[in-house]
Amino acid sequence: MAGLVHISEPIRGTRGAPQWRVFLELGFRPLYLGGCLWAAVAIALWIFAPQWVAGTLAGVIWHAHEMLWGFVATIAVGFLLTAGVNWTGAMTVKGAALGVLVACWVGARACFLIPGEVTFIAGSALELVFFFGAAGALGRAIYRTHNRRNYGIPVVVLALGIADALFLWTANGGDYGLLMQRFTAGLLAMAALALLVARRVIPFFAMRAVPGLTLAMHTRSGHWQVAACVLAAIAALGGLHTPGAASVTAVALAVAGGIALVQLVAWKPWAVWRVPLLWVLYAGYAGLGIGLLVGALHAAGIAERAAWPVHVIGIAGFSVLIIGMVTRTALGHLGRPLRADRGMVTSYVLVLAAAVLRFVALVPTTATLAALHASALAWIAAFAIYLWRFAPMLIRPRVDANPLPPATPGRK
Repeated sequence: MAGLVHISEPIRGTRGAPQWRVFLELGFRPLYLGGCLWAAVAIALWIFAPQWVAGTLAGVIWHAHEMLWGFVATIAVGFLLTAGVNWTGAMTVKGAALGVLVACWVGARACFLIPGEVTFIAGSALELVFFFGAAGALGRAIYRTHNRRNYGIPVVVLALGIADALFLWTANGGDYGLLMQRFTAGLLAMAALALLVARRVIPFFAMRAVPGLTLAMHTRSGHWQVAACVLAAIAALGGLHTPGAASVTAVALAVAGGIALVQLVAWKPWAVWRVPLLWVLYAGYAGLGIGLLVGALHAAGIAERAAWPVHVIGIAGFSVLIIGMVTRTALGHLGRPLRADRGMVTSYVLVLAAAVLRFVALVPTTATLAALHASALAWIAAFAIYLWRFAPMLIRPRVDANPLPPATPGRK
């Protein structure tokens, strides 16, 4: 567990000048920066300037794709490419190769906004190079070092890329029902990855930050939880209109969500409420667990609107976890004090506010449009604060003398 993410207290040093070499030395630097910038820009376009979204991926299809694969999965890749160095003691990707992956990601974002079949095909190709390249980089580091504990990580990233490819293929064909099946599969593949990572890092971070706190890892229930989520993703490809697939999906999601909430209580949330870097992760994990239960209700036909599980999982779950992870892990890898300042806490509160307001906007009332706009503004402000606080650090060397955190092999 100690090899998951290296954390060290900083040595005070001078503020170095921005350097391309430093910016491309670990995946979290360009992908946290790009992913969080895109989170703000994509919502601003979707809510306030939808006429600019004119590509083949138009309207809600573009919004769904860019939030899941353009934002959430991108942040996950940035984290994994960085954590993989610590798990294996081997570099995943850096320098020019990392620059190519980032350029593919940027190119895909641009191509999906431009009308035309050629730009859509180009964007799709760039997108798949990004995800398959990231899976390959992780696989090379993990399998070559026989890091058995993490053998499944490249497979899940590859599954995200395959789900993305299926979504893009279907988007070009115009079958909305099939498109939603493939989006759901991608959403649940991402949920499996988020559960896997969160179950490792949250108790690790908590025990490091709270003196005397001891938390049980409950590894076996974690295996059942991730397996249930993967099963739900596979069943979702069969279509929720199919009784058998819908039943399997509902049961699997109920199991995964229920385990998450039981696990949350076992992590003693009352012990961390004074530590913002921790309570935001606990809140995100709770949101993910609740979202999976809402997804179970939807698969069972009880909650009819698909927008409810998608937004609970996506905003209350993924996005709250992300705003906590991109601050917590960036501070550790940049050699900074592991404390949340006022700006970071404000960004946490704003993402939570964006989630609540978005749920209000899902209920048809006279306040729906106002709540939607307020949610978007809170979201944009949250990620703007993150960028204002972290962008200057992400493009500069660590404040201590180490260009990279020491790589520690993970458990095999």
